[in-house]
Amino acid sequence: MSLARNVDLLRRLPRMDGLRLPGFGASADTSSPLTEVTGFGDNPGALRMFAFVPAQWQQPRALVVVLHGCGQTAAAYDLGAGWSTLARHYGFALVMPEQQRINNANTCFNWFNPEDTVRDSGEARSIREMIAHMAEAHRIDPKRVFITGLSAGGGMASVMLATYPEVFAAGAIIAGLPYGIASNLREALDGMFNSPARPERELGDFVRRASSYQGPWPKISVWHGSADRTVNPGNANEIVKQWLDLHDLPLTPMAEINVDGYPRQSWWNKDGETLVESYAITGMAHGTPLGLADNDQRYGVEGAFLIEAGISSSYHIAKFFGLTGWIQDAKKAEAKPAAPVKAVAPARSPAPHLARSIRAAVAEEPAKSKRGQGKGFDLGQIITRALTAAGLMK
Repeated sequence: MSLARNVDLLRRLPRMDGLRLPGFGASADTSSPLTEVTGFGDNPGALRMFAFVPAQWQQPRALVVVLHGCGQTAAAYDLGAGWSTLARHYGFALVMPEQQRINNANTCFNWFNPEDTVRDSGEARSIREMIAHMAEAHRIDPKRVFITGLSAGGGMASVMLATYPEVFAAGAIIAGLPYGIASNLREALDGMFNSPARPERELGDFVRRASSYQGPWPKISVWHGSADRTVNPGNANEIVKQWLDLHDLPLTPMAEINVDGYPRQSWWNKDGETLVESYAITGMAHGTPLGLADNDQRYGVEGAFLIEAGISSSYHIAKFFGLTGWIQDAKKAEAKPAAPVKAVAPARSPAPHLARSIRAAVAEEPAKSKRGQGKGFDLGQIITRALTAAGLMK
C-alpha cells in the first residue's frame, strides 16, 4: 500500500470509528480494579489518569506506568495484558493514563506530535504529573519507576524515556517506535509502515537532545511480532540501536537464547547487568503477546491486539524490571501470628567434641594399665567417660 493511500486511510478512520476493540468496552471498564484519579496536577495533554494500588506492598515501593494502544482504554488494556493481576500478586502500584477522543479520534497517544513529545509539554507533561502524584501519595521509591506501552503507547513510552530519562529505571516497548523519528503525520506513517534505517548515532542523538540529562540511561526491553503489518518489525531494531548507542554498547548481541520458543537477544554492562534486551515473537501479528508465565500463572485475556503466543510479555517485562523476586503470600499475611518463641542459642553438634573425648579415653587406658590402675581395655567405660567429658552424660 502506498504512503498516499495510507494517509487517506488514516484520514477516513475517524468516520469508520477508528480501531475500537470488539468485546472490550464497558464490561472491561466495569470490572476493572483501576480507579480514576482527578486533580493530579497540570494536565496540558488532557489525559485521564487511572491507578491501582495493592493492599500489600513489596519494599521498597515500585510504580509501573502502562500505556494502552490505539482503540483501547486503560481498563481494556489492563484486562487484556493482566497488569493489575501482576501488581496485586507482586505488590507494586500502577498508573495507567488514558487517551481521550477529543485528542485523537482513535484514542492513540500522539507519540509524533511535537506539542506532546517534548519535555514539560502536552501529553508527556500530563503523564509526568501523574507519576509525581503517585510518588508523593504512595511513597514510591524514585529509583523504582518503570514504563511500558503497546503500539502508539509504545511510541509514547519512547517519548517518556527520552524526555524524562531521570524518572525511569527501565522501560519496555511492545510493537512501538523509536523516539524522534517523526514530527508530523506523514513521517509517522513512514515510520510505521516502512521503518527506514538510520545510523545508531543519529537515533541516540534524538534522545540526547530531548533533555539535559547525561545518564546513566534507563534499561530497555523491546518486543515485536515478526508478522506485524501495522507497525513494521524493523522498528524494534531501530529502538534497540537507539538505546545501544546511549549505553555505548556494540550492535552485535552479547547473548542469543530462546525463551518459551522465541529468540531473545541481550546486551549487558561490565557488571553483568542486562541493559538492553529484544524479543522477536516469530509469526505474531500486531499486539501484546500473552501466555503462561514461568510461575505457571496466566496474566491477561485474549482480545484485539492481545494475542496468545505462548509467552507472557507482561510477566517477563515485570521480571526485567526486577519486580518478580518478591512474592506476596496472602495466606501467610492473613494467618494468625504465631506465639512468640524464646530465643535459644543454637545447639552445636557434639560430634567433634565426642570424637576427641573417645580418642583421649582410648589413649588413657594403656597408661592406666602400666600404673596398675586399670584392668584392661573396657569399651563401655571408655564410652561412658567420653560421653561425660562431652557433656552428654552426668
